[in-house]
Amino acid sequence: MALTLRSSNSFFNHTEIKVVKSPDDFPCTVCFARTKPSFRLRAKSTMQEPPHISRAAASAATDVVLELEAKEKLHPPLVAPHRHDDSMRVPVFVMMPLDTVTMGGTLNKARAMNASLMALKSAGVEGVMVDAWWGLVEKDGPLRYNWEAYVELVQMVQKHGLKLQVVMSFHQCGGNVGDSCSIPLPPWVLEEISKNPDLVYTDRSGRRNPEYISLGCDSIPVLRGRTPLQVYSDFMTSFRDRFRDYLGSVIVEIQVGMGPCGELRYPSYPESNGTWRFPGIGEFQCYDKYMRASLEAAAEAIGKKEWGRSGPHDSGQYNQFPEDTGFFRKDGTWNSDYGQFFLTWYSSSLLHHADRILDSAARIFHSSGPKLSAKIAGIHWHYNTRSHAAELTAGYYNTRSRDGYLPIAQTLAKHGAIFNFTCMEMRDSQQPHHAGCSPEGLVRQVKAAAKAARVQLAGENALERYDRDGYGQVMETSRSDCGNGLSAFTYLRMNKRLFDGENWRQFVDFVRAMSEGGRSRRLPDYDSVGSDLYVGHIKGIHRKRLEEDQKVLQEPLGYLLNYLSEPKEIEMMIQKFQRSLNIAMLAPSFPQSETWLAYLEDSSLNTSLPTWQLCELSREKNCS
Repeated sequence: MALTLRSSNSFFNHTEIKVVKSPDDFPCTVCFARTKPSFRLRAKSTMQEPPHISRAAASAATDVVLELEAKEKLHPPLVAPHRHDDSMRVPVFVMMPLDTVTMGGTLNKARAMNASLMALKSAGVEGVMVDAWWGLVEKDGPLRYNWEAYVELVQMVQKHGLKLQVVMSFHQCGGNVGDSCSIPLPPWVLEEISKNPDLVYTDRSGRRNPEYISLGCDSIPVLRGRTPLQVYSDFMTSFRDRFRDYLGSVIVEIQVGMGPCGELRYPSYPESNGTWRFPGIGEFQCYDKYMRASLEAAAEAIGKKEWGRSGPHDSGQYNQFPEDTGFFRKDGTWNSDYGQFFLTWYSSSLLHHADRILDSAARIFHSSGPKLSAKIAGIHWHYNTRSHAAELTAGYYNTRSRDGYLPIAQTLAKHGAIFNFTCMEMRDSQQPHHAGCSPEGLVRQVKAAAKAARVQLAGENALERYDRDGYGQVMETSRSDCGNGLSAFTYLRMNKRLFDGENWRQFVDFVRAMSEGGRSRRLPDYDSVGSDLYVGHIKGIHRKRLEEDQKVLQEPLGYLLNYLSEPKEIEMMIQKFQRSLNIAMLAPSFPQSETWLAYLEDSSLNTSLPTWQLCELSREKNCS
């Protein structure tokens, strides 16, 4: 009797198995007389690296029985994935929780964070992103900085071999999509705002927005003798001096916040108190006395003094649609001489703001190592209209007949800053028809602008996504077939849901696909490409292991902490998880005691964290 192996690859080696050419190059049938096997064939998960058979395994294994069965396939086939050029790789970063540093200036849930960083590293993540909040670091008074919690974080990130993107967050946290905590501007700044409310952006009805200092007073000493630009510069200088030893090695990027949510824009669509709801057009934010003075000066400079008295009177309200207004409708005044003047001034003021801050940041971090970046909002609603109303109120002078993103890209290129853009995960087909959305069209436009300006483009997801469709869209936009792919992608965000079993598996797949420039795809539950290797009856070993691994991935942490008492049991559990996700670097050197497990302080996580959270190998003595 003979065992028949039909395979696209006839080059078997006791040390390794790999593809030399494409599967179609070697169609053949290989027949072996039935003899006692001299080496072991082991099935690995589709998520693992190319199969590898060691000499030790070849000599030790004699117990695998193979029988021919035409209907049953072993997955995956023994075919190594194709090689890829490392230049196609898109490194993935993960945003850390907004409250990574507490209001008390300490690191929040340090042990849980340590375990999470270990897991991210094991999944192939490049690094993490964290907000350095102005409202936390300089809250005790002007020029009084407290970086200690961030020092602890940087050292933790370094310990795990990760990189760090740091956001200079000069805005308030709270009141926008995804804001899970409240971190206001520094108390001494709020005191100045209470004395002079015109320090913050104001809409036509006089509503003040405390998220960010108005760019109208950038160069006016309104903050206890310093201008806002000087305050931002001093903050960044302090950061550079405190973290000089980590710049360029651990801290690889400084993202300079230049508006609400850290984005270069006006706060035209504030969600706090229900002011704005999707897909409203928003409102212009140019009615504080400093912005009005700038508008008046611009109008007078061209001999149109009357144009500087106010913003557009017919631009509507936050939650209206373009066609409901005289300014934004198809044939509205946005395209008149006055409209073009106003929109040019409004958008140019934002660009000048970016130019001034980035100029300061470039001088501060020059030759220190990290790259600079700026975040631009993905305002995709009403993109299919002529006026692009929602973009105009945010400060992006982008219409059907005018490219508003090329000037932004050129401003960033001037300072060598990366163009960081959101909504990379969105598809047109997933948006409500009445909102006139086109996130895909917007991303294509931004990619073209970045390419024309010769500036690097990085991406983020605007909303939390854990599904295959969202990841697939990011991979589509990350491709560099036309020379305008992504230099990096930052995933929003590290939280409890990310580490749920299925979400985590999807995320690991995504990170690995991005390592191939977004060209890889998650394989289906069975593979039929690359091999016709038929293997019969393996006594259910492989299937049983997969079932056990699935169970392991869903074990609640609380159960494991109570049930597993012996280090050997814990080691076996982790080994099972390693088989399913091929996280080899989690193989620990186990102490001979039960006290090596780190107790994760966040009780809200104890019901859902997967097994790898147990791998926070505490080196501390007082761990239980």
